Amino acid sequence: MKKFICSKDKINLKCVLLGGQCFRWKETVPNEYVGVYADGLWTLVQYDDHIAYKRNPPTDSDETTLCHYLRMDEDLEKYYEIWSLNDPIFKKSAQKFKGIRMLRQEPIENILSFICSSNNNIIRISSMVEKMCSLYGKNIIGTQYYAFPSIDKLVGNDVEEELKKAKFGYRAKFIRQTAEKIVEFGGNKWIEKLKNMDYTCAKKELMLLPGIGPKVADCICLMSLEHLEAVPVDTHVFQIARDNYLPHLKKYKSVTDRVYNEIGDYFRSLFKIHAGWAHTVLFLDDLKSFKEYEGYCEVEENIKKSTKKKKIC
Repeated sequence: MKKFICSKDKINLKCVLLGGQCFRWKETVPNEYVGVYADGLWTLVQYDDHIAYKRNPPTDSDETTLCHYLRMDEDLEKYYEIWSLNDPIFKKSAQKFKGIRMLRQEPIENILSFICSSNNNIIRISSMVEKMCSLYGKNIIGTQYYAFPSIDKLVGNDVEEELKKAKFGYRAKFIRQTAEKIVEFGGNKWIEKLKNMDYTCAKKELMLLPGIGPKVADCICLMSLEHLEAVPVDTHVFQIARDNYLPHLKKYKSVTDRVYNEIGDYFRSLFKIHAGWAHTVLFLDDLKSFKEYEGYCEVEENIKKSTKKKKIC
């Protein structure tokens, strides 16, 4: 295996890979993680002072690809310092949860994986994503793993029927319809357009996709479209905001659209362009243990069940 020098304070692989950002990683033995990214099967082992890694099949750019995925090019210590100065509550969380990074995910995989997150938990979401890959993705030579399918493989009524047989339920329709919409909008060119838009416009365009409501749109903006100010608000984040920052929210029993937007705007005022990244540290601290991480992909209460006909921003 190859390696690059990196302490656990710079990246905590367990929290980053298993904390609900992505659904294709497993801890096979303590501190060893196996997952699929960029059409390859990766094995990562975390040590105190470095990360050992290998990719199957190997390429000449493995370290560059991996460091890009893990955002190792960004100065996390500087971010933590700034966020801690802005917020004493964050400072306390940061002492317990160091090395939390946002992955740079592939957008189409991120979009379709989070459609699977509705009414679901991490274990089942991971199983569904693996099933979709085994049905429509290319086998990674020499392994039993499959790359995430290209968008054109997920278009057509036969796809929806096959996914229903695979127990995807109503998500089968959303996956097929979303794949068709992405193709209609321009595929990868549309994805690049979303990255270059401002955050608000990108979120509105994502919500034109079937099954994509505000929270899932924010997850996608944050995790794969470089809009790091996006703040996905679920019940955990609502509780964090209510109990620590916005006490007047105690009069609300659920996350209304108004409350959702107020919480996101508050964290953006506090942490600026990295609000979503900083809030992830607070989120992990609120969960206390990985047993509760399955709650990260809770049901989005008002998930839309049909294509939204909104004006494109």
